[in-house]
Amino acid sequence: MFLNKFFKIVLANYTHQIFYCYKMRQYFFFGIPFSYFCTTTQHTMYKIFIRPLLFCFDPEKVHYFTFSLIRFLNKIPGFSSLFQALYEVKDARLEREVFGIKFKNPVGLAAGFDKDAKLYQELSNFGFGFIEIGTLTPVGQEGNPKKRLFRLKEDNAIINRMGFNNGGVKEAVERLKQNKGVLIGGNIGKNKVTPNEEAVKDYEICFEALFPYVDYFVVNVSSPNTPNLRELQDKKPLTELLQTLQDKNNAKSKQKPILLKIAPDLTDEQLLDIIDIVNETKIAGVIATNTTISREGLQSENKSEMGGLSGKPLTKRSTEVIRFLSEKSNKSFPIIGVGGIHTAEDAIEKLNAGASLVQLYTGFIYEGPALVKAINEKILENC
Repeated sequence: MFLNKFFKIVLANYTHQIFYCYKMRQYFFFGIPFSYFCTTTQHTMYKIFIRPLLFCFDPEKVHYFTFSLIRFLNKIPGFSSLFQALYEVKDARLEREVFGIKFKNPVGLAAGFDKDAKLYQELSNFGFGFIEIGTLTPVGQEGNPKKRLFRLKEDNAIINRMGFNNGGVKEAVERLKQNKGVLIGGNIGKNKVTPNEEAVKDYEICFEALFPYVDYFVVNVSSPNTPNLRELQDKKPLTELLQTLQDKNNAKSKQKPILLKIAPDLTDEQLLDIIDIVNETKIAGVIATNTTISREGLQSENKSEMGGLSGKPLTKRSTEVIRFLSEKSNKSFPIIGVGGIHTAEDAIEKLNAGASLVQLYTGFIYEGPALVKAINEKILENC
């Protein structure tokens, strides 16, 4: 009821205040040109007004509310263009060609935000160069019992134990058929009830179903929230899994990049194994990193909750993993850097450490969509 009333108020009172001036080639809101709302102003407004309001409520409920709000606003004539005008940075110098794909800019949205491919079109209006959906499983599943998502405000972090909650790969495919030019990554996993001995079949099912509709694949064996999943990161089962998928990929008339998403908790020896596996199976690259099970240095009340930790506490470790993989592999494969990117400087640090692209998740929640624009602008400054 509250949501419907809120939407009606917005529609009735504010949409007529947005107009486009063709002579000046920009949008106006209440007579104020959008150019006035610089990245710093947008960032400040989000952190002072919007974030405190959202953070008053349960994190998972707010996530779904935000989804509904973004979808609603994008249905209002002019709002999609409004978001693009506010957050997109269009410049050929931002373009990157990585594993044979041209990205309009190197800043993507990490998996976990749009698990079921319900909002990728609208989220792309915030300036992302690519959107990664999932993690998807062959059969839909509820995930772990609630409450399963926790803010750690003092640490600028989140702990989640969602457990691959999703509606199943077939439902996502139906939505992806409506895609209008958004570059999509498909993050795939196994169902909770599937034993590790049969896990390869689950990944094969998702791979085949998604193949016509995504631009690249991500094999997720590093989530800490599915029992025993991380055991698949061991050298023998991981090599078997990736080789099976790569064989299926090679049998296609046109191949698509397969990436491996790894945990930040791997030892140097395990990371060296990852390098060997990538080179042996000839997959396209690595995403570094997923969430961590470490709780070192945390201050927040929720620090003892079970699950994967993401956000600012992960900044340093994820960058260390990126640098290690890049240097020890002699840059033999591309890396997408993710983990603790809350500022433009955090993103630049990961790019300098060896990442070809970066992704946001927790930083997007804590800093707002202006972070996407800030990173792209900072990259242009360094060109």
